[in-house]
Amino acid sequence: MKEPILKVDHLKMYFPIKGGILRRRVGYVHAVDDVTLDVEAGETLGLVGESGCGKTTVGRCVIRLYQPTEGCVFFNGEDVLGMKRPKLRVVRRNLQMIFQDPFESLNARHTVGEILEEPFVIHSVSSGMQRRKKVKELLDMVGMASDAIHRFPHEFSGGQRQRIGIARAVALNPKLIICDEPVSALDVSIQSQILNLLLDLQQALSLSYLFIAHDLAVVKHISDRIAVMYLGKIVEYAGADALYAKPMHPYTRALIGAIPIPDPTRRKTVEPLYGDVPSPIHPPSGCRFHTRCFYAVDRCKTEEPALEPMPMMSDGHDHIVACHRVGEI
Repeated sequence: MKEPILKVDHLKMYFPIKGGILRRRVGYVHAVDDVTLDVEAGETLGLVGESGCGKTTVGRCVIRLYQPTEGCVFFNGEDVLGMKRPKLRVVRRNLQMIFQDPFESLNARHTVGEILEEPFVIHSVSSGMQRRKKVKELLDMVGMASDAIHRFPHEFSGGQRQRIGIARAVALNPKLIICDEPVSALDVSIQSQILNLLLDLQQALSLSYLFIAHDLAVVKHISDRIAVMYLGKIVEYAGADALYAKPMHPYTRALIGAIPIPDPTRRKTVEPLYGDVPSPIHPPSGCRFHTRCFYAVDRCKTEEPALEPMPMMSDGHDHIVACHRVGEI
């Protein structure tokens, strides 16, 4: 069996909270708390959950925009977290990120040509004429006209700006791209175009994706496997088809039940989901979902459930769930 292109092992990211006159540490935000996942070469792993569950923090830890509190991140078998800056710079040629807000992630003072040339300049790739030629090829690859080179980001729509962000991400032919909610800020009609573009680029360039999103309908369209995250922890992990056909965790069922059905005559049963997401500063004891779960029992309040493998699905992927009552509900 091949080694995964990305392996995240027991990742934790705690942000310190400071207060008082002396600004001493008074607590932590448990943004990511013991997350383990992997991405195979050529596949898309969807990472989903409600806003504030820590999924974006996982992506930023992987690319080391944040230095994690604990855990390991291996990319192509190399320890990313232990790398010095010169080595990390080399690795980032193969490890790129598409950000959620295409306007905030593009330098408003640079033209599109300058933005897309920047990766080649930073990594000393090609000469001036070759760079400009590659910039035009990148724009063509993402469906943008070549005259966009001389224009600024504010002159484009949100979908066009995200295409520019995607072009920048694929400029150096990376092996893995972390997609941080790349379509959540776009209109529905534009979302489908961007998703299809990502799929086409994956096929053409042999890319792997860690696709972060809160919309399970979007994730189903693009993912091979899906990890469901709640309050800093993975609660379910399975192949995309198996997860939608037979979700086993109550939280996953609630998320899937909330997906709108475009048929007014069809009714569906929605799993009950109570209250708000608890504070990550003081997460609940035991199962973190028990404060909102209709099926919670006393054991759920005191004992944290482990991620346990279920029988392998017909798609060949393992189905892993963290729930004391799996199989009973």
